[in-house]
Amino acid sequence: MEDVHGVVIVGGGIGGLATALALHRKGIDSLVLEKSETLRADGIAISIHANGWRALDSLGVGTELRELAIRITEEQLVWPQQNKSILAPIRKELRCLRRKDLVETLAKNLPAGAIRFGCYIVAIDTPDSRSHGAVLTTVDGSTMKAKVLIGCDGANSVVAKFLGLSRPSQLPCLVILGLTTYPKGHPFGSEYLHLLGKGFAFGQLPITENIVHFYMNLSIPSTDCDDPYTTKDSSRGEDYALRKLQECQCPAEIAEKMQRSDPESLKILTRIWYRPPWRLLLGRFRRGTVTVAGDAMHVMGPFNGQGGAAALEDAVVLARSLSQAMPNGVDADAEMTGHGLDEKLSAAIGRYVQERRPRVVRLSLESFVVGTLLGAKSLVKKLVCRAIMAVLGTRSRFHENFDCGRL
Repeated sequence: MEDVHGVVIVGGGIGGLATALALHRKGIDSLVLEKSETLRADGIAISIHANGWRALDSLGVGTELRELAIRITEEQLVWPQQNKSILAPIRKELRCLRRKDLVETLAKNLPAGAIRFGCYIVAIDTPDSRSHGAVLTTVDGSTMKAKVLIGCDGANSVVAKFLGLSRPSQLPCLVILGLTTYPKGHPFGSEYLHLLGKGFAFGQLPITENIVHFYMNLSIPSTDCDDPYTTKDSSRGEDYALRKLQECQCPAEIAEKMQRSDPESLKILTRIWYRPPWRLLLGRFRRGTVTVAGDAMHVMGPFNGQGGAAALEDAVVLARSLSQAMPNGVDADAEMTGHGLDEKLSAAIGRYVQERRPRVVRLSLESFVVGTLLGAKSLVKKLVCRAIMAVLGTRSRFHENFDCGRL
């Protein structure tokens, strides 16, 4: 019997699970295909600003997740090499969640059987010249048909490749992520600490009264991108990171923070994947009834803390658009071209792309500029980056005020 489904989502990360949950809230069934054998909760933590919480509230999980993270009420900006600091209130909602908590909460709110694990998609083809949708081939050679295909399969997306999108670019940057546990409670209250130095940025956000998330972004030469120590040996990767911290004269407490972190939580990267803003502006994000969301569409650096929240926004907007075209869902057993359904679905996905493109272009541009500024040595490049940031309103946190609308 032919395996045919209405809506198929490739990728069971934050974007894929959020999209499936958004569709479920609108009464639309979907199937999530996850290549891992179990729920994929990799990553350390994710900061969620007010725009992200609006999306989570639309998904019906905001209240539940707020129980797992304290609200951050102050931000302290410190320039240690200039002996300068600013303490400012954070009026919009900001909380930092463990990625594991977010992924598990999204997954448990889905109906049973909504996720198919161990399903690795290796190829995508069009059904025939008369219909939209896609035919998916798994690594074991089996196939299935989808009337609507949504790629939420990350930076190296097979769905994005099917759409003709180019491979994301790489930015050489040392990124250190981790969690530190304080059994008797930490002394940081609800403050977000942000240190800015020459070629580095350090952040510290409390998750609970006992758990603190920290991150470090450090500009490095492109020749260090393939340093094997950062991926093959965690202890030598830590030595490499400590050496780089010393080279850029980071405050000693930053290195101490990394050494005190929970070993299993420490993650060290030497490259960041991103889709340049001009490719987002011109890229093809729809082919019939096939589209992408989350990192598969707009993978970006961590420099504005909006990658995860943007994926949540994608989920809300995409589900809203599709539900307008098929308020009663898609009957997987119906003829794919019956009653002009293909055209309705294609137009709905077109509206989703049209609505999301300007938002993700602006977010990507901001992240790209901040990342470029981090490693800029030329005074001209620094001035250009700061001018673009001023035009974007980066310091006004425009992205936090964004509202993707109701589901």
